[in-house]
Amino acid sequence: MTTTPELVEKKEEKVIVDNRPDMLICENLTKIYPTPKGDYVVLNDLQLNIKEGEFISIIGHSGCGKSTLLTMIAGLNDINSGKIMVSGEAIREAGPDRAVVFQSPSLLPWLSALQNVLIGVKQVFPHATKAQKLDICKYYLDKVGLGNDFHKKATELSQGMQQRVGIARAFALKPKVLLLDEPFGMLDSLTRGELQDVLLEVWQKEKITAVMVTHDVDESIFLADRVIMMTSGPYAKIGDELIIPFERPRVRKAVLEHPEYYDYRGYLMNFLNH
Repeated sequence: MTTTPELVEKKEEKVIVDNRPDMLICENLTKIYPTPKGDYVVLNDLQLNIKEGEFISIIGHSGCGKSTLLTMIAGLNDINSGKIMVSGEAIREAGPDRAVVFQSPSLLPWLSALQNVLIGVKQVFPHATKAQKLDICKYYLDKVGLGNDFHKKATELSQGMQQRVGIARAFALKPKVLLLDEPFGMLDSLTRGELQDVLLEVWQKEKITAVMVTHDVDESIFLADRVIMMTSGPYAKIGDELIIPFERPRVRKAVLEHPEYYDYRGYLMNFLNH
């Protein structure tokens, strides 16, 4: 991959010493799917370290294994070799310490927004009182802008509102790692922008380690502290990374008007086009 000398210099200038502990470690990670024509190696010897409280976005071409990596971290997809560690412990299955927001929120349509969030809260906080559980649900629904819609059934909510419930549901579990798999991919551009702002606002308060898979270069820059670029499959791995040093809390207008914004955008597009 070729890069402009100016951006290489800027990347070097932006090296930041981060003394936070690692929250998520992917070590020598390999994923293989058997096919009639032989094994298909999706990920090969992948290495990734993510700091506590860091927001990471992962980009790459379709089929490079981004979502496969995310589902492996979630414990929903078996690891062929290597290991994934969260807070120093190897994961073996899905758990509430890793909450996932998928492209489709998959709410139970006959339940209200509040009841959909309550399902997970009951599992994660079994010893809390009923009032405490309801307070947790209402707090996060309010934070995503659904303070007046607690009792609306999922079928009465727009697609954007349903995804707000999905975001509230994930944060309400108080996970160590928040996993986001193209969460705004099915939304129109206006709703997408609104929900990016909602996500960023709640994340800013919670400071949960977040990993987001996205095809949207602008989204990856706006949200992330660091953009991870994956090589095309098969045998995909981390090809490059780019630190996004914009100050937080971030305001969309300020990010878009930053003099280096289009340098970073160009760098990512250059990677994807090679």
